[in-house]
Amino acid sequence: MSTDSPADRLGKFLSVFKYSRVALTLVWSTSAALTVIMGLSTLVTGILPAAIASVGGFIVDAVVTALNTTGVDQEDAQMRVLYLVLLEAGLVVLISAAQRINTVCQSILRVLLGNKINVMILEKALTLELAHFEDSEFYDKLTRARREASSRPLSLIIKTFDLIRNMISLLAIAVFLLQFSPYAVLLLVIAGIPAFIAEAKFSGEAFRIYRRRSAERRMQLYLEMVLTREDGVKEVKLLDLGKLFLERYVGIFKKIYQEDRNLVLRRGLWGFILGIFASAAFYFAYGWVAFAAIAATISIGQMTMYIAQFRLGQNSVSDSLTSVNGMYEDNLYLSTLTEYLDHKVPETSGETSIGPNPAEGIRFENVSFYYPGTTIPALENLSLTIKPGESLALVGENGSGKTTLIKLLTRLYTPTEGNVYLEGLNIKDWDIHMLRAKVGVIFQDFARYQLMVGENIGIGDVNNIDKRELVSEAAGKGMADSFIQDMPDSYDTQLGTWFNQGKELSGGQWQKIALSRAFMRSEADILILDEPTAAIDAKAEAEIFSHFRELTSNKISIIISHRFSTVRMADHIIVLEKGQISEQGSHQELIELNGHYATLFRLQAQGYK
Repeated sequence: MSTDSPADRLGKFLSVFKYSRVALTLVWSTSAALTVIMGLSTLVTGILPAAIASVGGFIVDAVVTALNTTGVDQEDAQMRVLYLVLLEAGLVVLISAAQRINTVCQSILRVLLGNKINVMILEKALTLELAHFEDSEFYDKLTRARREASSRPLSLIIKTFDLIRNMISLLAIAVFLLQFSPYAVLLLVIAGIPAFIAEAKFSGEAFRIYRRRSAERRMQLYLEMVLTREDGVKEVKLLDLGKLFLERYVGIFKKIYQEDRNLVLRRGLWGFILGIFASAAFYFAYGWVAFAAIAATISIGQMTMYIAQFRLGQNSVSDSLTSVNGMYEDNLYLSTLTEYLDHKVPETSGETSIGPNPAEGIRFENVSFYYPGTTIPALENLSLTIKPGESLALVGENGSGKTTLIKLLTRLYTPTEGNVYLEGLNIKDWDIHMLRAKVGVIFQDFARYQLMVGENIGIGDVNNIDKRELVSEAAGKGMADSFIQDMPDSYDTQLGTWFNQGKELSGGQWQKIALSRAFMRSEADILILDEPTAAIDAKAEAEIFSHFRELTSNKISIIISHRFSTVRMADHIIVLEKGQISEQGSHQELIELNGHYATLFRLQAQGYK
């Protein structure tokens, strides 16, 4: 049970509204003109309801006067009724126009602001490191920010304007009700307070449930993706996984539904109880005004006006409290967006674009790396040097640290201990864009972009993506040109099945596209192939790596492969075991050493006998 005092709870409640300024800044920067128009239309719709109710009261009194007079006085009374009816009609048209203008502004702002926030989220994502996307807790922040925060700022501003409108309405209504009794105004306010407290409690509880569910909702989305996307449906059908995954999907839904149902039922029950309290307050005021009319202290028209004003006032109080609670909830949700956008990302880029000693090549100096949350190093105290023109092969079992080493070199990860140097300069001091421009790398889990063939290859060097001659040359080096020429639209053929007339490729063809993408980086000084030829037959792989050796004769080349027919081509071979270098040397030297490499080589050679 909470030990906070009422003042502490009020302070916590009010502190949440600090995000209102963030929302206003976002909306204003999206369109200042639309924001101003919304403000003016809100002012109009706040003042006019009380005016319309008062005119209605005047109409009733004018009708009573007309009924009780004759002759010229009756004609004057009738003209007064007509004037008042036309005045009320004009006010109704005006408020209707203001409401319509407000709705149009909201609709336009919703589209503009939604796009603006989504762009901000994506721009922030571009600054994040790979480790952020591998951190489930941070990924939950990203998921929450993307799911609803894009619409919340405008919702917050709309509710803020609604609150302002209701406050204006209440002030106007209070002016009329004070003429009847100050206690009527007090009754109006008190009747809405219990509902406000209950809604604040339930809004906070709804948000806490929402935050807690991020991982569950991501699992639901994942299961839905596996069951509906072409890259997962093959195994789903062959292994008969559909029923299992669907049961898990439904299980998550049932758990979420049960929490939502309980919250909705409790919210509905308290809303009903407090609604009765509010209705009782209204009918108490109704009887009060009616008996005042019977006592002839007010006219029938005044009675009609006061009842209408009290009803309007009660609606305004209720709407105000709803707006405040909605603002509270929107602020809570908006805090997730601010939390994500304000996440501090260490500056990863230096300023240097060339090293002091290009002849030094690459040097790892006592490098260790631990993945977040683990105590076992992926790499431990690793040191190695690769000179320009040399080719290096990395050998080792899965999990030995081969790909981690490449990710450290390309600054996808930062070493936990030690340093990595390129051309005699610590890679921390390199301009990160220049550093990555010097490296061409294709990972084993390369992306299969749902783009045209030429674009799939050209993105290897985005500055030259539209230069067909360079794309064609890279395709030739990657041995993809032979099947590209047989496609319906050659390099303009859509790949993948997500879009109309898209063509799916075999695993080997996709790998050749990825290899061509690596060869597209003709200006890179370092070329890295991280097991990218697993789906290509041995003959094709031998041809590709023969090309690769020719193209990298004056560059640094790094190869990760389990095929020793490929590995033996390298000038220098490093064997990694549990993140450490266990053996290194040329193929012949390692065979003569008769260690782990020699054992693996003989085991693989026996498979070809």
